[in-house]
This record gives sequence, structure tokens and C-alpha cells, in this order.
Amino acid sequence: MLTRRRLLGAAVAALVAPRTVRAQPRAIIDSAGRRVEVAGPVRRVFAAGGPASVFVYTLAPDTLLGWTREPTAEERAWLPAKYADLPELGRLTGRGNTANVEVVLAARPDIVLDFGVVGPTYVSLADRVQEQTKVPYVLLDGSLSATPRAYTLAGDLLGVPERAGELARYVDKTLSDVDRRVAAVPRNRRPSVYYARGPKGLETAAPGSINSESLDRLGARNVVEGSGRGLTTVSLEQVLAWNPEVILTLDPTFHAGVARDPSWRSVRAVKNGRVHLVPQAPFPWVDFPPSVNRVIGLRWLGHVLYPDAFPDVRDDARAFYGLFYHRVPDDRQLDNLLGGKS
Repeated sequence: MLTRRRLLGAAVAALVAPRTVRAQPRAIIDSAGRRVEVAGPVRRVFAAGGPASVFVYTLAPDTLLGWTREPTAEERAWLPAKYADLPELGRLTGRGNTANVEVVLAARPDIVLDFGVVGPTYVSLADRVQEQTKVPYVLLDGSLSATPRAYTLAGDLLGVPERAGELARYVDKTLSDVDRRVAAVPRNRRPSVYYARGPKGLETAAPGSINSESLDRLGARNVVEGSGRGLTTVSLEQVLAWNPEVILTLDPTFHAGVARDPSWRSVRAVKNGRVHLVPQAPFPWVDFPPSVNRVIGLRWLGHVLYPDAFPDVRDDARAFYGLFYHRVPDDRQLDNLLGGKS
């Protein structure tokens, strides 16, 4: 990882070094409706946050300058070494952002790219960083429905339109197939679901947020409805009152201990063994970050909620990982990945 002193030194060098003549800028309209002028070709991309780093890695990994955080040993096993070894650069977006203007300048990107929510907060950040660094900052809508269009736009920007088209078609086909299968499930067969985040399982996501979008797409009855938008913290008493039929969790610690915790034993999902650990590697399938990793997660979540409507996900996982993550998992890896049921 680069130290802050080295980053500052590199930033100063980047500012004073003579610049070569660049191609005539071209204007694009990003997902927020912003007109952004980009001098091509784009070969160096600074990902503004976790969702963007996953998105760029799936589309054009050789343009990705680094990860928002260093991959763990477990995550590295799922990534080709040349990409697992990319440096940690931090993130510009989200709570507790860890990157700043100096880090961006030191990385010498052709563009900064963000993929996710494109509301006023993110527009303001993009405009501010672009003004301070003079680096084009492109916002792409990271919602599931908008992902095919985001691939198309980014593929043109990064000079990989054919690959972008392939990924866009895969996502579009998956969304259509998932929607068709969910539509055939009667509403009275759709279970109530609680999405547990954190080691205590008491952080969750309300409907309508990007963090719960997979649940929304699957037509699940999120018990948190009415508790507000986005991520929120709830009490155990509230979870007991909701008494969900299914619990999904991102946290292996919570998943491993919930059945032994007397405080949780009366919850239907715990009593009936319907606490499911979201597949984790290299990026969790439901959230954290809410990026294109959620595409394969839709099929897994469909199988968890409606096993009669959704077949086993192993073959889909192999195809997705090979196409999007540049590495096909073996049978042992798939067993480990898909084994998280209480």
C-alpha cells in the first residue's frame, strides 16, 4: 500500500510533469445527466467506491488502478493473481471514505468512475472532485435494471464495446428470466425475510434501497417495511416481533452462532433452520458492495426463497464466474461457496 507521503509526492510530480498531447476530448452524458468531457483513449480508471471497482473489474480489469481495500486471502483465491495484487487506493464514496484528492492525483487516472446511486449527494461529490483534480468523473447508475445500459456506456468509454455487449446481454437475460419465474410464484407463497448485517445481525436494509434491491426484485416480503430507507439499525425485540420466516446474513460470525443464541431461538427462521449465509467470495452475492455481484445472487436468492421455481445455481455460478470474474471455480470451491445454510 502506498504511504500518504509517497502519494503526496507522486501527486506533486504528476502536477509539475510535462503532459503529452492528448486526443481531442469527447463529450459523454453520464447516468446523472452530466456532460463529461473525456480525452481518449481511457486506459486508467480510478474506481470511486466498492461497487465501481467490481464493475470495472468485470468489464475491463486491465484498466482498474486498484481496489478500495486490499483483498483478503480468501478473496484472492478467487481472483487471477495480476488483479489480486492491485494496490489498495481507498474509496471516495460512502460512510468513512478513505481516499482524497491527493490519492486520485497520485494514481494518474484518465477518469474517475462511480457505479451505484446517482442522487444529488453523489453528483455533488463528482462535481467537486472533478473540479479539484481536473480528472473527468463519470457516474453510472448501478441499479439492477440500469446495469445493462451502464455496461454499454462504459464499454464505449473504455474501448471494449463487444465485451460490454456480452455482459449487458447476460444481465438483461438474467433479469428477464428472474422476473418471469418470480411472477409465477403466488404471493401467499412468498416468505417474510429479514436481512441481517453485522456480527449481531441488527443492521438491516429497508425496501427501496440499493442494499435491499435483490430482495425487492425477488418479491420477498421484507419485514423492515415502514422502517425508513437505506441501512438502519434495529433492536432484537423488533426482530422477535417481526418473526421472519427466512433470515439472510452476510456475516459468518452471526450465521455460526445464531442457532446457539437463546435470544434468537424463538424466531421462526432459526427454529426451522432457514438462516442462510450469503455466498461470500470474491464479493458477497446480495450486497457489500451492491454491484454486479448481485446478478448471480438473484438466482441463488430465488433458489433459497422459491426452490421449486429456481433450479440449483451451481451451473449458473460457473458460467457467471468465468464470464464476469475471469476465473471458473472448481467443485470444491463451489461446495464451500454454497454451503452456508443453518
